[in-house]
Amino acid sequence: MTVAISQPVEALEKIAILRQEVGKVIVGQEDLVDRLILALLCRSHVLIEGIPGLAKTLTVNTLSKALGLHFSRIQFTPDLLPGDVTGTLIYNPSTGEFTAEKGPVFANIVLADEINRSPAKVQSALLEAMQEKQVTLGKEISPLPHPFLVLATQNPVEQEGTYPLPEAQVDRFMFKLKVDYPAFDEELEVMRRMSRPKQNVDVNSVLTREDLETLTAQIENIHMAPSLEKYIVHLISATRNPEEYGLDIADLVRFGASPRATINLALAARAAAVINGRDHVLPEDIRALSPDILRHRIALSYKAEARGMTSDALIEQILVQVAIPN
Repeated sequence: MTVAISQPVEALEKIAILRQEVGKVIVGQEDLVDRLILALLCRSHVLIEGIPGLAKTLTVNTLSKALGLHFSRIQFTPDLLPGDVTGTLIYNPSTGEFTAEKGPVFANIVLADEINRSPAKVQSALLEAMQEKQVTLGKEISPLPHPFLVLATQNPVEQEGTYPLPEAQVDRFMFKLKVDYPAFDEELEVMRRMSRPKQNVDVNSVLTREDLETLTAQIENIHMAPSLEKYIVHLISATRNPEEYGLDIADLVRFGASPRATINLALAARAAAVINGRDHVLPEDIRALSPDILRHRIALSYKAEARGMTSDALIEQILVQVAIPN
């Protein structure tokens, strides 16, 4: 029997309104929007991958307008410098002193657009900010605003002019979401909307910082059965030691998921229960979230790449093979 959460009913209703506000501009992409909402509740970062023209940037931009949070956008280019992201020290000739000029990373929601269009040196400029929630400028350590989330978009790494993200940075994203082509009816609606003279669509701010805090606080109260806790650990362990679970994929994986995957999967499953008005985690929550949490944390071998295997295909095998413990 599903048990509803009684306290944050108003905040839950606002999430439904939030989806409606985003739907004023974005056609489809419900899964993408839901994962972004989960990341907001978990105060975690998201990497969004897809070819140009699939409304990745527009979705994040529209979502930010529906939230009462400070938003900034960084367009990553090959000539971008680390200081263009985090800020730099400015010399004042009249005083002979340096002052810290904070960069666009000092915001609640940072859209790192086409993050893999810049070399690794610039990509790694976000590393301290994403993990430590702070930036070092000279001798000063400046904390970032609360909450702080990086929503990064990237083009597929096979495309010309892209640079693969450092593995240490990729692991700091809770989700890696793949955006695909729209369905026929969705693309038809996109054409009808966008092929007319542009009309301004007002996106209202419907979810406040306080609403997010209310929903985030509920994550602590979500019950997860011990069998589901063990199930999560088994799923992650199967990416490292597949032969122990009867999986013949050991030669396809260079290394499996880190403990961050275990933590993030448990956290995201609890957050999914919150936004669905439940006080407990279901196995379906874990299965549904596993691909988005694991696909960027499993490193494929050259043999797997030669066969055209994907991490999603391996995750599907793991989900079929690994059973929920008693």
